[in-house]
Amino acid sequence: MVNLFLQYLQYEKRCSPHTLSAYQRDLEQFVQYLTTAYEISQPETATFAMIRSWIVSLVEQKLEATSINRKIATLRTFFKFLLKRKNINQDPMQKVVALKTSRTIPAFVDEQPMGLLLDQFEFAEGFYGLRDKLILELLYGTGIRLSELINLKESDLTVSEQVVKVTGKGNKQRIVPVHRTLLPLLETYNASKKAHFEGKFLADYLIVTDKGDQSYPMMIQRIVKKHLDMITTIEKRSPHVLRHTFATHLLNKGADLNAIKDLLGHASLGATQVYTHNSLDRLKQIFEQAHPKA
Repeated sequence: MVNLFLQYLQYEKRCSPHTLSAYQRDLEQFVQYLTTAYEISQPETATFAMIRSWIVSLVEQKLEATSINRKIATLRTFFKFLLKRKNINQDPMQKVVALKTSRTIPAFVDEQPMGLLLDQFEFAEGFYGLRDKLILELLYGTGIRLSELINLKESDLTVSEQVVKVTGKGNKQRIVPVHRTLLPLLETYNASKKAHFEGKFLADYLIVTDKGDQSYPMMIQRIVKKHLDMITTIEKRSPHVLRHTFATHLLNKGADLNAIKDLLGHASLGATQVYTHNSLDRLKQIFEQAHPKA
Protein backbone atom coordinates (compact mmCIF):
# COMPACT_ATOMS: atom_id res chain seq x y z
CA MET A 1 0.00 0.00 0.00
CA VAL A 2 2.82 2.37 0.82
CA ASN A 3 4.48 1.76 -2.55
CA LEU A 4 1.17 2.28 -4.37
CA PHE A 5 0.64 5.50 -2.44
CA LEU A 6 4.10 6.81 -3.33
CA GLN A 7 3.51 5.95 -7.00
CA TYR A 8 0.22 7.85 -6.82
CA LEU A 9 2.03 10.91 -5.42
CA GLN A 10 4.75 10.69 -8.05
CA TYR A 11 2.73 10.05 -11.20
CA GLU A 12 -0.74 11.43 -10.48
CA LYS A 13 -0.06 14.25 -8.00
CA ARG A 14 3.36 14.90 -9.59
CA CYS A 15 5.06 15.62 -6.28
CA SER A 16 8.71 16.64 -6.21
CA PRO A 17 11.45 14.14 -5.24
CA HIS A 18 11.94 16.08 -1.99
CA THR A 19 8.24 15.75 -1.09
CA LEU A 20 8.23 12.06 -2.01
CA SER A 21 11.22 11.31 0.22
CA ALA A 22 9.55 13.16 3.11
CA TYR A 23 6.33 11.12 2.72
CA GLN A 24 8.31 7.91 2.43
CA ARG A 25 10.40 8.68 5.51
CA ASP A 26 7.32 9.50 7.61
CA LEU A 27 5.53 6.32 6.57
CA GLU A 28 8.59 4.16 7.17
CA GLN A 29 8.85 5.58 10.70
CA PHE A 30 5.15 4.89 11.27
CA VAL A 31 5.47 1.30 10.03
CA GLN A 32 8.51 0.78 12.23
CA TYR A 33 6.55 1.98 15.27
CA LEU A 34 3.58 -0.28 14.44
CA THR A 35 5.92 -3.26 14.05
CA THR A 36 7.66 -2.60 17.37
CA ALA A 37 4.64 -1.61 19.45
CA TYR A 38 1.86 -3.73 17.91
CA GLU A 39 3.62 -6.33 15.74
CA ILE A 40 1.79 -4.94 12.69
CA SER A 41 3.58 -4.34 9.39
CA GLN A 42 0.58 -3.14 7.32
CA PRO A 43 -0.11 0.56 8.07
CA GLU A 44 -3.55 0.34 6.43
CA THR A 45 -4.73 -1.78 9.40
CA ALA A 46 -3.79 0.88 11.96
CA THR A 47 -6.53 2.22 14.25
CA PHE A 48 -7.09 5.65 15.73
CA ALA A 49 -5.69 4.43 19.07
CA MET A 50 -2.49 3.20 17.40
CA ILE A 51 -2.02 6.47 15.52
CA ARG A 52 -2.64 8.50 18.69
CA SER A 53 -0.12 6.32 20.53
CA TRP A 54 2.51 7.06 17.85
CA ILE A 55 1.88 10.80 18.08
CA VAL A 56 2.26 10.64 21.88
CA SER A 57 5.57 8.79 21.47
CA LEU A 58 6.79 11.52 19.10
CA VAL A 59 5.86 14.19 21.64
CA GLU A 60 7.71 12.26 24.36
CA GLN A 61 10.78 12.23 22.08
CA LYS A 62 10.54 16.06 22.22
CA LEU A 63 10.11 16.33 18.47
CA GLU A 64 9.10 19.79 17.23
CA ALA A 65 5.34 20.29 16.90
CA THR A 66 5.77 21.37 13.27
CA SER A 67 7.59 18.10 12.47
CA ILE A 68 4.89 16.05 14.18
CA ASN A 69 2.18 17.94 12.29
CA ARG A 70 3.92 17.13 9.01
CA LYS A 71 3.82 13.44 9.90
CA ILE A 72 0.13 13.78 10.80
CA ALA A 73 -0.48 15.40 7.41
CA THR A 74 1.34 12.50 5.74
CA LEU A 75 -0.93 9.96 7.45
CA ARG A 76 -4.00 12.05 6.63
CA THR A 77 -3.13 12.00 2.92
CA PHE A 78 -2.24 8.30 3.05
CA PHE A 79 -5.52 7.19 4.62
CA LYS A 80 -7.57 9.44 2.32
CA PHE A 81 -5.86 7.65 -0.58
CA LEU A 82 -6.81 4.26 0.92
CA LEU A 83 -10.39 5.38 1.52
CA LYS A 84 -10.71 6.61 -2.05
CA ARG A 85 -9.46 3.25 -3.33
CA LYS A 86 -11.84 1.49 -0.93
CA ASN A 87 -8.97 -0.33 0.75
CA ILE A 88 -10.43 0.80 4.08
CA ASN A 89 -14.02 1.50 5.13
CA GLN A 90 -13.32 4.20 7.71
CA ASP A 91 -10.66 6.88 8.04
CA PRO A 92 -8.82 6.50 11.38
CA MET A 93 -7.50 10.08 11.02
CA GLN A 94 -10.93 11.70 11.43
CA LYS A 95 -10.48 12.35 15.15
CA VAL A 96 -6.77 13.20 14.96
CA VAL A 97 -6.08 16.86 15.67
CA ALA A 98 -2.87 18.66 14.77
CA LEU A 99 -0.69 20.02 17.56
CA LYS A 100 -0.78 23.71 18.37
CA THR A 101 2.23 25.61 17.10
CA SER A 102 3.51 29.12 17.65
CA ARG A 103 3.75 30.96 14.36
CA THR A 104 7.31 32.13 13.85
CA ILE A 105 8.18 35.26 11.91
CA PRO A 106 10.39 34.44 8.90
CA ALA A 107 13.99 35.63 9.22
CA PHE A 108 15.28 37.98 6.53
CA VAL A 109 18.32 40.10 5.68
CA ASP A 110 18.05 43.90 5.77
CA GLU A 111 18.23 45.83 2.50
CA GLN A 112 21.53 47.61 3.17
CA PRO A 113 23.73 44.55 3.85
CA MET A 114 22.03 42.69 0.99
CA GLY A 115 22.91 45.55 -1.34
CA LEU A 116 26.50 45.60 -0.10
CA LEU A 117 26.88 41.88 -0.78
CA LEU A 118 25.52 41.96 -4.33
CA ASP A 119 26.77 45.36 -5.48
CA GLN A 120 30.10 45.94 -3.72
CA PHE A 121 31.49 42.58 -2.59
CA GLU A 122 34.24 41.23 -4.86
CA PHE A 123 33.52 37.62 -5.77
CA ALA A 124 36.23 35.23 -6.94
CA GLU A 125 37.30 35.59 -10.56
CA GLY A 126 36.16 33.21 -13.26
CA PHE A 127 33.45 30.58 -13.33
CA TYR A 128 33.26 29.86 -9.59
CA GLY A 129 32.81 33.48 -8.53
CA LEU A 130 30.25 34.12 -11.26
CA ARG A 131 28.32 31.00 -10.24
CA ASP A 132 28.24 32.03 -6.57
CA LYS A 133 26.99 35.51 -7.40
CA LEU A 134 24.36 34.19 -9.83
CA ILE A 135 23.02 31.82 -7.17
CA LEU A 136 22.61 34.70 -4.70
CA GLU A 137 21.13 37.04 -7.34
CA LEU A 138 18.58 34.45 -8.49
CA LEU A 139 17.47 33.46 -4.99
CA TYR A 140 17.12 37.07 -3.83
CA GLY A 141 16.03 38.54 -7.17
CA THR A 142 13.26 36.04 -7.94
CA GLY A 143 12.34 34.44 -4.60
CA ILE A 144 12.52 30.93 -6.04
CA ARG A 145 12.89 27.89 -3.80
CA LEU A 146 16.11 25.90 -3.47
CA SER A 147 14.62 22.94 -5.40
CA GLU A 148 13.42 25.31 -8.13
CA LEU A 149 16.89 26.80 -8.53
CA ILE A 150 18.53 23.38 -8.75
CA ASN A 151 16.14 22.28 -11.52
CA LEU A 152 16.42 25.52 -13.50
CA LYS A 153 17.65 25.07 -17.07
CA GLU A 154 19.20 27.60 -19.43
CA SER A 155 16.16 27.26 -21.71
CA ASP A 156 13.89 28.38 -18.84
CA LEU A 157 15.27 31.92 -19.07
CA THR A 158 13.97 34.20 -21.80
CA VAL A 159 16.42 37.10 -21.97
CA SER A 160 14.42 39.14 -24.49
CA GLU A 161 11.35 39.17 -22.23
CA GLN A 162 13.36 39.26 -18.97
CA VAL A 163 11.46 36.35 -17.42
CA VAL A 164 12.22 32.90 -16.07
CA LYS A 165 9.92 29.87 -16.20
CA VAL A 166 9.92 28.20 -12.79
CA THR A 167 8.65 24.69 -12.08
CA GLY A 168 7.39 24.62 -8.49
CA LYS A 169 5.61 22.21 -6.18
CA GLY A 170 3.42 19.66 -7.91
CA ASN A 171 5.18 20.54 -11.20
CA LYS A 172 3.15 23.76 -11.36
CA GLN A 173 4.81 26.32 -13.59
CA ARG A 174 4.88 30.07 -13.11
CA ILE A 175 6.59 32.98 -14.86
CA VAL A 176 8.80 35.24 -12.71
CA PRO A 177 10.35 38.53 -13.92
CA VAL A 178 14.13 38.85 -13.86
CA HIS A 179 15.60 42.28 -13.04
CA ARG A 180 17.71 43.94 -15.71
CA THR A 181 20.97 44.01 -13.74
CA LEU A 182 20.93 40.21 -13.59
CA LEU A 183 20.92 39.75 -17.36
CA PRO A 184 24.55 40.84 -18.03
CA LEU A 185 25.68 38.56 -15.17
CA LEU A 186 23.72 35.69 -16.71
CA GLU A 187 25.33 36.16 -20.12
CA THR A 188 28.83 36.42 -18.61
CA TYR A 189 28.24 33.33 -16.49
CA ASN A 190 27.01 31.24 -19.42
CA ALA A 191 30.03 32.25 -21.51
CA SER A 192 32.39 31.47 -18.62
CA LYS A 193 30.71 28.11 -18.00
CA LYS A 194 31.04 27.16 -21.66
CA ALA A 195 34.75 28.06 -21.67
CA HIS A 196 35.41 26.40 -18.30
CA PHE A 197 33.92 23.07 -19.37
CA GLU A 198 35.03 23.17 -23.01
CA GLY A 199 35.11 19.67 -24.44
CA LYS A 200 33.45 18.14 -21.37
CA PHE A 201 29.96 16.72 -21.00
CA LEU A 202 27.76 19.34 -19.34
CA ALA A 203 24.43 18.74 -17.62
CA ASP A 204 21.49 20.67 -19.08
CA TYR A 205 21.09 22.83 -15.99
CA LEU A 206 21.83 26.49 -15.35
CA ILE A 207 23.68 25.96 -12.05
CA VAL A 208 26.23 23.14 -12.16
CA THR A 209 28.82 21.63 -9.85
CA ASP A 210 32.60 21.91 -10.24
CA LYS A 211 32.40 18.79 -12.44
CA GLY A 212 29.56 20.12 -14.60
CA ASP A 213 26.81 17.99 -13.03
CA GLN A 214 23.46 19.21 -11.72
CA SER A 215 23.86 21.13 -8.47
CA TYR A 216 22.53 19.69 -5.21
CA PRO A 217 21.00 21.19 -2.02
CA MET A 218 24.10 20.96 0.22
CA MET A 219 26.22 22.76 -2.37
CA ILE A 220 23.78 25.68 -2.69
CA GLN A 221 23.31 25.87 1.08
CA ARG A 222 27.07 25.98 1.62
CA ILE A 223 27.56 28.80 -0.91
CA VAL A 224 24.69 30.87 0.50
CA LYS A 225 25.77 30.44 4.12
CA LYS A 226 29.37 31.34 3.28
CA HIS A 227 28.31 34.72 1.86
CA LEU A 228 25.53 35.53 4.33
CA ASP A 229 28.00 34.93 7.17
CA MET A 230 29.82 38.05 5.96
CA ILE A 231 26.86 40.44 6.17
CA THR A 232 24.38 39.27 8.83
CA THR A 233 24.19 37.80 12.31
CA ILE A 234 20.73 36.24 11.94
CA GLU A 235 20.62 32.65 13.15
CA LYS A 236 19.33 31.12 9.91
CA ARG A 237 21.49 31.79 6.85
CA SER A 238 19.97 29.52 4.24
CA PRO A 239 18.64 29.78 0.66
CA HIS A 240 15.10 29.98 2.10
CA VAL A 241 16.10 33.11 4.04
CA LEU A 242 16.76 34.81 0.70
CA ARG A 243 13.23 33.82 -0.39
CA HIS A 244 11.91 35.45 2.79
CA THR A 245 14.11 38.48 2.12
CA PHE A 246 12.75 38.79 -1.43
CA ALA A 247 9.14 38.80 -0.20
CA THR A 248 9.75 41.12 2.75
CA HIS A 249 11.61 43.72 0.69
CA LEU A 250 8.86 43.72 -1.95
CA LEU A 251 6.21 44.24 0.73
CA ASN A 252 8.26 47.01 2.34
CA LYS A 253 8.37 48.81 -1.00
CA GLY A 254 4.58 48.68 -1.30
CA ALA A 255 4.07 45.59 -3.48
CA ASP A 256 0.59 44.06 -3.47
CA LEU A 257 0.29 40.94 -1.33
CA ASN A 258 -1.53 39.04 -4.09
CA ALA A 259 1.27 39.82 -6.54
CA ILE A 260 3.86 38.53 -4.05
CA LYS A 261 1.75 35.38 -3.64
CA ASP A 262 1.91 34.73 -7.38
CA LEU A 263 5.65 35.44 -7.57
CA LEU A 264 6.36 33.02 -4.73
CA GLY A 265 4.08 30.34 -6.18
CA HIS A 266 1.96 30.08 -3.03
CA ALA A 267 -1.32 28.19 -3.38
CA SER A 268 -3.14 30.46 -0.92
CA LEU A 269 -2.80 34.00 0.38
CA GLY A 270 -2.57 32.67 3.94
CA ALA A 271 0.97 31.42 3.30
CA THR A 272 2.02 34.87 2.05
CA GLN A 273 0.43 36.88 4.86
CA VAL A 274 3.13 35.80 7.31
CA TYR A 275 5.41 38.41 5.71
CA THR A 276 3.18 41.26 6.92
CA HIS A 277 4.68 40.71 10.40
CA ASN A 278 8.10 41.63 9.03
CA SER A 279 6.76 44.87 7.56
CA LEU A 280 5.56 46.49 10.77
CA ASP A 281 7.73 49.56 10.16
CA ARG A 282 6.13 49.95 6.74
CA LEU A 283 2.64 49.63 8.23
CA LYS A 284 3.47 52.24 10.88
CA GLN A 285 4.71 54.60 8.19
CA ILE A 286 1.47 54.20 6.18
CA PHE A 287 -0.58 54.70 9.37
CA GLU A 288 1.27 57.91 10.28
CA GLN A 289 0.81 59.29 6.76
CA ALA A 290 -2.84 58.32 6.34
CA HIS A 291 -4.61 58.43 9.71
CA PRO A 292 -5.95 61.85 10.81
CA LYS A 293 -5.01 61.23 14.45
CA ALA A 294 -1.52 59.85 13.76
